[in-house]
Amino acid sequence: MEKLQSSFKNMALSLTIIAMVAAAALAGVYLLTLENINAQKRAKQEAAKLAVLNGQEGFAVETAVDGFGGQFRVMVGFDKEGNILGYEILEHQETPGLGSHMEHWFKNADKPGQNIIGRKAGALQVSKDGGDVDAITAATISSRAFLKAVNQAYAEQFGAEAHTGASQLNKEEAAEETPACEHACEHKCQGHEHGECQGHCQHHMEKEVSHE
Repeated sequence: MEKLQSSFKNMALSLTIIAMVAAAALAGVYLLTLENINAQKRAKQEAAKLAVLNGQEGFAVETAVDGFGGQFRVMVGFDKEGNILGYEILEHQETPGLGSHMEHWFKNADKPGQNIIGRKAGALQVSKDGGDVDAITAATISSRAFLKAVNQAYAEQFGAEAHTGASQLNKEEAAEETPACEHACEHKCQGHEHGECQGHCQHHMEKEVSHE
């Protein structure tokens, strides 16, 4: 009996040691991974600073706002007068093929109505809200959020009051970005069950692209 109890104790001790070693190994891997992730994040931020300033003297400001798909972060470059030198999207969750176009939409030199490079920031608005910036096609919410981020970055650097744009959207406006999809898309839908794609399925995005 004593021998059996001793075996149980040795087994329990062995399992405890194994669990501790495994936990320590997992913690080490996590810390190493986290360090690498943070290093990549810092490198991306530094690269974005250089990109938004384009070799000119000025200020690179990072800010974050809530977009259509969640929070996104943007780096904005300004000259000393507050004119926009450039911008880079650091992170976003906007709809692919719609709101994701903000990465390039607002710095297209061939489209003056949507290009904000060289403009004075602080009160930028989409034309639908009385401003003079063309919103991304079928992505007004994302466009408003992006301009809010640029205005916010300007306010943080120059101490001015930024124009945040419309804060409330009615159902009709919300439907503009994610109109109902009548297609049965259980197998193509990204992240939604029972075919309720809410405009995110591959079929719907292809339909929107062809419509544009």
